[in-house]
Amino acid sequence: MNQFSRRSFLATTATAAAAAYLTPRSLFAQQSEQPAPVVQARAAAASAKITTQKLRGNVYVLMGSGGNIAVLPGPDGKLMVDSGISTSQPQINEALAAISADPGNPALTHLINTHWHYDHTDGNDWAHTAGATILAHDNTKIHLSNPTTIAIFKATFPAAPAGAIPTATFADKHTLKLNGTTLLLSHYNPAHTDSDISIHFAEADVLHTGDTWFNGGYPFIDYSTGGNIDGMIAATKRNLATGTQGTIVIPGHGPVGNKTQLSATLDMLTAIRESVAKLKKQGMSLEDTIAAKPTAAYDEKWGTGFTKGPMFTTLVYQGV
Repeated sequence: MNQFSRRSFLATTATAAAAAYLTPRSLFAQQSEQPAPVVQARAAAASAKITTQKLRGNVYVLMGSGGNIAVLPGPDGKLMVDSGISTSQPQINEALAAISADPGNPALTHLINTHWHYDHTDGNDWAHTAGATILAHDNTKIHLSNPTTIAIFKATFPAAPAGAIPTATFADKHTLKLNGTTLLLSHYNPAHTDSDISIHFAEADVLHTGDTWFNGGYPFIDYSTGGNIDGMIAATKRNLATGTQGTIVIPGHGPVGNKTQLSATLDMLTAIRESVAKLKKQGMSLEDTIAAKPTAAYDEKWGTGFTKGPMFTTLVYQGV
């Protein structure tokens, strides 16, 4: 799910021990119920460095805890898009305060989730406690309200705490006007999951794609909650059609990018899909398809993140 190295995802025992010391007491009970990916991500995120990048039109992005977090400060209160990993709360709060250091600036009041995955929603509970209303797609609320399994991880994620559940949802499109900015929210057809939405900051022409785009890496596709390779290709085409050629694009993971990089992603997704589909149509098993290395021409550029070539081949094979 996250565009970072396996080393940082699978935290070492020493890091986990240090994080346990730093972890808020309210999380200890939750930890015992969580699958390994969440426990490990929380351990790593407890000491994660948060980097702030100013984009355009008073839109910022925070990187370093789970998925990329967009921030829009202003007189109506701060808005965040996604909440990262819960154990990064102190660093995120510090970054939010630095964005608008005026003591009179309103606190966090709004949170939008791009989809249900824990690396984008694990901080929901503290954000809600801080005063944020949580807005998301209908399916995000469904997945967070119930135990949900991701089969490829062999992991079941328990229902989120009551405070982490979105308090407002929508089915297709939603418009929010906040801090002098128009935010256009739109649901994708099933792509990375069945709960993905985009957020277009209209006046600034900044687009947050959530995990329909992993900039610089193979994407993770969650077939257990509706994702599929054809949906990812369709979502990439829609991202290219949103805004202008100069749109600043915030991916779910990876550096902030642009339409040229999105186009390169589309070419990669399309080519690998065609190669895997051809091999599968010839009767090749998944194991034989992986052995044929259909991603070989792309692995050096795209296969250095969480999702490696064999795993991406598995995900594509499942959907063709």
